[in-house]
Amino acid sequence: MDTIKNAGNYVADKVQSTAAGASKEANKDVAKDSNAGIGTRIQAAGDAISDKTTESKNDAKAEANKQKATH
Repeated sequence: MDTIKNAGNYVADKVQSTAAGASKEANKDVAKDSNAGIGTRIQAAGDAISDKTTESKNDAKAEANKQKATH
């Protein structure tokens, strides 16, 4: 039963990581957009950093769950 739970957690963490990665890329694009206001660009840059942290955290959690599911 734990194997199924860990496999499910792995999938959920990978989905969250992918979503954070997509958000990070979108925020990077806004931060680079010279037509956007400076406040918007600064906020987007900060959000991209936060998204990268979330992406990395979820990748690590996914890998841990993957290891638990296979052992």
